[in-house]
Amino acid sequence: MNPVECMQVFARVAELASFTQAAQALGLPKASASLAVQQLEAQLGTRLLHRTTRRVQLTQDGQICYERCKGLLADLDEFQAMFQHPGGAPLRGRVRIDMTTGLARNVVIPRLPELLRRHPALEVELSSTDRRVDLVREGFDCVLRAGPVGDANLVARPLGVLHQGNYASPAYVEAMGTPRTLEDLPRHRLVHYAGTLGARPAGFEVQDGSGAVARHAMAGAVTVNNAEAYLSAGLAGLGLIQVPRLSVEDLLARGLLVEVLPAHAAPHMPLTLVYAHQRNLSRRVRLVMDWLADVVRARLGGDA
Repeated sequence: MNPVECMQVFARVAELASFTQAAQALGLPKASASLAVQQLEAQLGTRLLHRTTRRVQLTQDGQICYERCKGLLADLDEFQAMFQHPGGAPLRGRVRIDMTTGLARNVVIPRLPELLRRHPALEVELSSTDRRVDLVREGFDCVLRAGPVGDANLVARPLGVLHQGNYASPAYVEAMGTPRTLEDLPRHRLVHYAGTLGARPAGFEVQDGSGAVARHAMAGAVTVNNAEAYLSAGLAGLGLIQVPRLSVEDLLARGLLVEVLPAHAAPHMPLTLVYAHQRNLSRRVRLVMDWLADVVRARLGGDA
């Protein structure tokens, strides 16, 4: 294979962590995929992958090579498209994005069809997880991050804020009553969220006019460690929940949740589009990030 083909195979193996899956995705025999990576390693004079019977993992040099290959292959795609579509080429290739489940479900995925209609050769890999992904190590092009960015080495593009609210199911309110003041909280239950089960939950959070955050310890029979379970527990009447309003607008409209203590909201969360420093962002990634920013700002309205 020529060097470009070897880079294409290596990049796919790195992304899928599997020679077998990469070969299937590229329509190649597994032996050809393995040979292409060996050829690239020989050309570069370094080992790119740790291979065992169970897994394939990038070496330190392999991680650097993968990031460079990804950029070079994207540049090559765009170079070819310049001459095939002088008036402006449709986007093609993969863009890998991470965001919260609520943003994916309520904001981004409903708008994806229009993006893919305009760019039918575009492939979107969308991850939704509560954990903070390692943007560079895991090969993400960009991340929609709620809360602090947390890494000064990343480029941060502020998009606005997510307003939080306090919510309960009608069944909970019927059984336990509606809390009217913070003094009512000891008589109520909270669905607890802990990223690691066994850790101390934060409790009921309230931000005052000065921006200070107070945490009120509350009873609660259920602790969960992901956003979908947290929302489901609130819908099931297991306690009060504190979530961005954007995540529950449809549930409020359908009467499945009601807002309580509206004057005592949890702190707003900044929403930021985050990506790694790169000398030249590919046109594909740049335009998808612009699209994401427009979609999110349109939903955040005046908060953006």
